[in-house]
Amino acid sequence: MPIAIVRLGTSRIAGEGVRIGTVRRPPRGVPKAEFASRDFYDVWMPTLAPSDGLVAVGQNAADDKAWAMFTRKYRAEMNAPEPSRLLDLLAALSQQTNLSVGCYCEDEARCHRSVLRELLVERGAIVREP
Repeated sequence: MPIAIVRLGTSRIAGEGVRIGTVRRPPRGVPKAEFASRDFYDVWMPTLAPSDGLVAVGQNAADDKAWAMFTRKYRAEMNAPEPSRLLDLLAALSQQTNLSVGCYCEDEARCHRSVLRELLVERGAIVREP
């Protein structure tokens, strides 16, 4: 019963379960009532998104050094008590139910969801392979 790491707004995969949006902002131009039906997310969890300032750093991380800095800072944000407890909860839930977490970025390799995948695995989550 793994956690799927997904791109929000893409078609759902079989057995995906509840889709959790780990983004700072809801999708633009989409009525709130349509978030789930348009495959964005069922539940919004912005606590697991990078802070506003850090989002810009990640989006502009053109080289490995900048990406490493983003990763280090995002991991530090996720070590705060509230995000850390949410990651523990998701890891525990992955042992008993299907769910998914995601972001809007096209390339997971340069998106916080790649780091989120690592953080969940480190906490013992069952995570689907990409």
